[in-house]
Amino acid sequence: MKTTLSSFFKDESGATAIEYGLIAALVSVAAIAALGSLGNSLGIMFNSVAGELSNAVSP
Repeated sequence: MKTTLSSFFKDESGATAIEYGLIAALVSVAAIAALGSLGNSLGIMFNSVAGELSNAVSP
């Protein structure tokens, strides 16, 4: 029993999986933030272009 617990506490294979999971979560949060900002910028740009086209077509 003691050797089983000792080997369990010395085993670090699960730590690597947790680290990869944390890195993936961090990359996901960064990507969501960047794409959200990009989406807002694109929305503003398209609205500006639509307004300019509307003004150009109106007599």
